[in-house]
Amino acid sequence: MGITRIAVIGCGTMGNGIAQVCAMKGKQVALIDLYQARLDDALSTIEKSLKRVAKKGRIAEIEIQPIMGRIAISTLMDACAEVGLVVEAVAENMEIKSKVFGDLDRITPDGTILASNTSSISITALAAATNRPDKVIGMHFMNPVPVMKLVE
Repeated sequence: MGITRIAVIGCGTMGNGIAQVCAMKGKQVALIDLYQARLDDALSTIEKSLKRVAKKGRIAEIEIQPIMGRIAISTLMDACAEVGLVVEAVAENMEIKSKVFGDLDRITPDGTILASNTSSISITALAAATNRPDKVIGMHFMNPVPVMKLVE
């Protein structure tokens, strides 16, 4: 069956791109950030991006609203309490990322995979903030996420 519910922590350029791609692939996405205004901006950015994708013929215009409907926004980390995968895309700051991973470890089910989009911070160090180091991975997307097919 696979993972059907995904959370993305951080709704900047990378986070909203990751949320968009996951929703385009049929996944239910919880997009989480500290600030409601940023979340609102992210939804607007995603919708504009989807319209560009539709103009290029990669999706039908009629698919935009169902894709948008698969993205739920929240300022609460509890929104990722029932997901199978979390992709963290917050600022490149070890202290912030460690706190996020510690919170995710407490909030998400034991089997949830915790991924970081970092390109410079040690995944081993992030895993140490959890009780499930075997479920912590690096998942670095390239920018712009909806255009670049490479994930390392």
